[in-house]
Amino acid sequence: MVLKSLLLSIIFITMLFPQPRLLIPMDLSQNDHLKAYGITFRALMNGVKADWLLNYKGGSFMLEYSDKIAAECRIEAVTFVQVSGTEAVSIYSDVQDENNNTDVIRLEKAPQIAVFVPPGFQPWDDAVTLALEYAGVPYDKIWNDEILTGQLEKYDWLHLHHEDFTGQYGKFYASFSNAQWYIDQQIEYENNARKNGFSKVSEMMKAVSQEIKRFVGQGGFLFAMCSATDSYDISLAAHNTDIAAGMYDGDAADADAQQKLDFSATFAFENFKIENNPYVYEYSDIDIQPAEIGNFDNDYFTLFDFSAKYDPVPTMLTQDHANVIKGFMGQTTMFRKSLIKKSVIILAERQGTDQVKYIHGNFGRGTFTFYGGHDPEDYQHAVGDPPTDLKLYKNSPGYRLILNNILFPAATKKKQKT
Repeated sequence: MVLKSLLLSIIFITMLFPQPRLLIPMDLSQNDHLKAYGITFRALMNGVKADWLLNYKGGSFMLEYSDKIAAECRIEAVTFVQVSGTEAVSIYSDVQDENNNTDVIRLEKAPQIAVFVPPGFQPWDDAVTLALEYAGVPYDKIWNDEILTGQLEKYDWLHLHHEDFTGQYGKFYASFSNAQWYIDQQIEYENNARKNGFSKVSEMMKAVSQEIKRFVGQGGFLFAMCSATDSYDISLAAHNTDIAAGMYDGDAADADAQQKLDFSATFAFENFKIENNPYVYEYSDIDIQPAEIGNFDNDYFTLFDFSAKYDPVPTMLTQDHANVIKGFMGQTTMFRKSLIKKSVIILAERQGTDQVKYIHGNFGRGTFTFYGGHDPEDYQHAVGDPPTDLKLYKNSPGYRLILNNILFPAATKKKQKT
């Protein structure tokens, strides 16, 4: 009986690993962490089986071996190791050992990716598109028109960056109202609102926010950075009131707007106070101010350590070769912990403070992930700053967190359309 079981095990292993495997380590031995995600993503697009080895050598990838993928790794200077079937069995056994905080996640299918892209957009305006371009991950650009006409149904994953979903043009009025780019932007949005049947941009952005919410509820994956995080939730909370002043939408804000906010409608934040002054460059008290950070040289955030076997989703989202990462600012830099809903998972925070950098939660059949700050390798990114050259930051732990999010949907059940 024992011999029979042993023979069956050998046959099973032989069938499971008939060919050598290609291991892409993601620890400090990796030459280009960011391009490694692109290699894995494109392999999935081509029908190659791939596994994410959570917490093994920095969250490594194990793929079916092919000379084509190996050649691609060499061309992209991505570190890889060809392992035999026997070596692969040993690695899988080690990763699945109950005594180790590791696990194997099968990556099923590359998600269809959309990025919310306003007119005049440049790839370096958005850290995510920078990462996608550098890693070689394909994506589509969409804007209000596509969202309002139901075209989100074509996608699995949607990214928002430094957009303003409250219709206040980023609250740049005090600093840039006379700048040509600001004037052009306002004209573009006002024309787009009329085209889509809205009298005000603020009303159009509420409708866009609701369509995105419907997308997530039906099983979509939402990833947002910078001001798209809090401005989106504020837009959801303000669905029954007007928070935009006259210079933004032509009429005064509702004097009772704060009292009319509906926190039950938001994804991540509650009990926040909106900033009523249209000349103040801030939406609400969700965001952490520079004065609260103090010495910028001491601005680091720490990733939480999750159980790979029992909390695979937050584990996937925090895979990295560093657990303490240099902070970076944005229009929305970090989130105030006291204003985050209890149902939301905190993925990273600035230890010893009320400052949270990275969060994740569920809504309906979908998920949302918010990451504070604008560019992980540009600490104080300003309007008009030159683009970040990711060839100089190919091992950026801050950028890795972004790319974790594009593979996360490949590991979960594809959303059901209704």
